[in-house]
Amino acid sequence: MEFISAKEVAKKIKNNSVVATGGFVGIGVAEEILTEIENYYLENKRPTNLTLIYAAGQGDGKDKGLNHLAHEGMVSKVIGGHWGLAPKLGTLALENKIQGYNLPQGVISHMFRDIASGKKGTISKIGIGTFVDPQLQGGKVNEVTTEEIVKDISIEGERYLYFKAPSKIDFAILRGTLSDEDGNISLEKEALTLESLALAMATRNSGGKIAVQVEKKVKNGSINPKLVGIPSIFVDYVVVCSDAKYHHQTFGTEYDETFVNSSILVNDLKKKSALDERKIIARRCAMFLSKDDKILNYGIGMPEGIAEVLKDGNQEHLFTPTVEPGAIGGTPVGGLSFGASVTPQAIIDQPYQFDFYDGGGLDVAFLGLAQCDSSGDINVSKFGPKIAGCGGFINISQNAKKVVFCGTFTAGGLEIEIKDDQIKIITEGKNKKFIKKVEQITFSSKTANLNNQPVYYVTERAVFKLSKDGLELIEIAPGIDLEKDVLKNMEFKPIISPELKLMDKRIFEDDFKLKL
Repeated sequence: MEFISAKEVAKKIKNNSVVATGGFVGIGVAEEILTEIENYYLENKRPTNLTLIYAAGQGDGKDKGLNHLAHEGMVSKVIGGHWGLAPKLGTLALENKIQGYNLPQGVISHMFRDIASGKKGTISKIGIGTFVDPQLQGGKVNEVTTEEIVKDISIEGERYLYFKAPSKIDFAILRGTLSDEDGNISLEKEALTLESLALAMATRNSGGKIAVQVEKKVKNGSINPKLVGIPSIFVDYVVVCSDAKYHHQTFGTEYDETFVNSSILVNDLKKKSALDERKIIARRCAMFLSKDDKILNYGIGMPEGIAEVLKDGNQEHLFTPTVEPGAIGGTPVGGLSFGASVTPQAIIDQPYQFDFYDGGGLDVAFLGLAQCDSSGDINVSKFGPKIAGCGGFINISQNAKKVVFCGTFTAGGLEIEIKDDQIKIITEGKNKKFIKKVEQITFSSKTANLNNQPVYYVTERAVFKLSKDGLELIEIAPGIDLEKDVLKNMEFKPIISPELKLMDKRIFEDDFKLKL
């Protein structure tokens, strides 16, 4: 084990290597190492022809994280769970300059564990019926990607997907907080532990090298063994970060102790937000919760409002939110700190969180609604010339006991007025979300129906449910004209429930609270 600089790490990566990175948005991202790999390539045109594999999206949507590796010639293939935060990689894929795959985040996190134990790949039902299914796109993101790495298999008469793993991992890039003199790595200031241990094991058992960026070097014996997240037997190189700007806890904050400490009392004096379309949606979504629904997942964006609604009604403590990279309890954070939670009850490794999700542990998942079609399929992963990627969406949505998709009815300039407990559309959004056929299937209504999964779709003016025959309209908001405000803004006519009713008027009350 050696202590070396980030520049020296860049020199250690050989051409044609399979490189794996850890991180979630900005949490756990070894930003200094990635920066120096980019600098070394620009100066020396090395390393080249890399295969990059990672589970969660790592970047700020601009220049940080995996964007540093987005150079034609440096990378030739990418296998990733989420692409949206590294748009420079996405551009290379869209221009057919690299091969690319988008696989579910949970599948890749499990794949690292499988590689560590000597398996050839990962077997899962996750992705059946979606674009990951080999009967559809098989996870391929462009025309130059031709190898089928997702295959159909049958086990005791049941259909599964087999995800072929890379034959080895040559180099892993990880991050921790402290390293002792032997290279034992602690993670106590990291907002998540992610798949750091699994990835380090996978690389070691592949005969590869592991580099870890840390904040500080300490003496042997000064790290409690229970705080060691990556033991020294899995570490080849340690980089003590040369500048704190490369080692922020997240890409949204330098350091927030509440992300790693549940004993801190947080005084949230924020005023209740005004009643608008987002709050209407959040309140209606929350009404799908029952006293038996205890464990939740909130997607990023619109679903975050549900936690606020529960907090407004002093009912947040009745439910336990979870976030796919490993946080349990507390209050999930959004933006560039997404993945972290304020005063979490626990933080577990990402592969274990996905074990729980894949096994049906979630009671309710609240997820975003970008595109929906007449069958009830949802797309959140690809929009025209943009590869967003599925992230953990497929793992979460496929196996939760109940799924609620939420978003405004149209997008792009929507403006509404709420008066006398009624909604009036002032300016309609330019873009329709309910279209004839989604561009890509990220959520499969067929799979949901086969699993008898309850699925709902909530907007500010209409609520739908998934029926065996497709999307069924079950509620409209007071003040909304069915023909003018709903049907004319859809590219298809949904099934209209014979019991179509108005949304509950309690949604518009100042002191909204769930009846549990």
